Amino acid sequence: MAHFAEIDENGLVLRVLAVNDSDIMVDGVESEEAGQNYLANIVGLGGTWLKTSWSNSIRKNYAGTGFTYNKELDAFVPPKPYPSWILNNETALWEAPKPQPEGVYTWNEDSQEWICKTCF
Repeated sequence: MAHFAEIDENGLVLRVLAVNDSDIMVDGVESEEAGQNYLANIVGLGGTWLKTSWSNSIRKNYAGTGFTYNKELDAFVPPKPYPSWILNNETALWEAPKPQPEGVYTWNEDSQEWICKTCF
């Protein structure tokens, strides 16, 4: 199975669908273009479709509804969890402004600190 994400004009992922490998093969090779054509025209869904992968082997992260496709990075980026977090261009994931300590911590945006959830 191959997976394709439908994106809107702003790159927002609207949905992700699985497609049988046999529907996207061209001369025995899996083709993203064939998958795009299959979903948009043959199935009749229209839209813009981009391939995504559970193994993160294409476009850095597996797409999910609410993710955004960043064309410059050719990556699916998850929603930003907090305003202060910074996008890592290598992983296309958001990172806190301070590294998370070992253990169970949650980010406090107001104090810009990690708060221990298991400390007493």
